[in-house]
Amino acid sequence: MKDLFAFFRASAMSLHHRIRYQRLLREAEGYLELGLPHLAIETLQRMGDPGTFKGTHLHLLGEAFRAQGRFQEAIEALQASMDRAPSKIEIYLALGWCYKRTARLDLAIDALTQALRIDPASALLHYNLACYQSLAGEKGEALGHLADALRLDVHYRELIPGEADFDPLRHDPDFQALVSIAV
Repeated sequence: MKDLFAFFRASAMSLHHRIRYQRLLREAEGYLELGLPHLAIETLQRMGDPGTFKGTHLHLLGEAFRAQGRFQEAIEALQASMDRAPSKIEIYLALGWCYKRTARLDLAIDALTQALRIDPASALLHYNLACYQSLAGEKGEALGHLADALRLDVHYRELIPGEADFDPLRHDPDFQALVSIAV
């Protein structure tokens, strides 16, 4: 009987911690949505050991660091999060974003290429990969992924004129032909 009581007490404590951690994760996510990454970090630090929520904790921490321009710290947190949730394309997108800003286009391209294995029908992944490949001088690959992005979601066409990442290709006849095709 004593063991059964201890089991129920431990289960209640565990439930209490899970609810508390979920609330703190939602709070941190809210701060990120409000553009307050420093408060998100403070909230995540209050969690202590997040246990089973470690992947989400690291993802949100990486996003907060990214929002603050602390790209190397963001990369470390996001990589650790990716190890726990290897199918979340949001993590790969954030990693690519950080790698680009740390002058590691090769790693940005690798991250999005991995993500496309998970979700090959993501226009967002194709578009961003086209941007990184354009900057890296990979014209053929960039045009291929841009064509895929436009095929999957025509609305990406509206972003092209203002997208500085395409400046290396802007005057290329193949690029001009691709973006001038009526959909």
